[in-house]
Amino acid sequence: MDKKVLDRLQALCSRKEYCRAEILQKALKDLEGNSDAAEEIVGSLVADGFVDDSRYADAFAREKAYISGWGPVKISYMLRTKGVGRKEINSAIDDLDEEKMSQRLLRVLEVKAKFLKGDPQRKLKLIKFALSRGYEYDSVSKLLPELEIGE
Repeated sequence: MDKKVLDRLQALCSRKEYCRAEILQKALKDLEGNSDAAEEIVGSLVADGFVDDSRYADAFAREKAYISGWGPVKISYMLRTKGVGRKEINSAIDDLDEEKMSQRLLRVLEVKAKFLKGDPQRKLKLIKFALSRGYEYDSVSKLLPELEIGE
């Protein structure tokens, strides 16, 4: 095992959460494509607690839901693209506070609604915007009356 690469990746993981797939890519790059050595290093990082997909999924979901205003659909999709397992994704989504997410979506929609004032397709555009942020139609439609948007 390449101690220099292991030390560098441990230092990276100490500063920021990474999922297993991201660290594997970094290890492969550092080891010039040696997949056996990269797998060994990633295995060591997982065993030592530097890399944990469940912890990564929780942190990613909280950040994207509460800070970026993403919905559960988009969060799930992005975690899947990062190679995180379905079990970890579902657990992270289930741990999110639905009320907080709903309030965050409402704030985002209020800002967007101000830009669309007077637009005859305002309601449709707000729905499309919320869906593109990863929220389900039912969640969005419950909030529309709070925005005082005419049918």
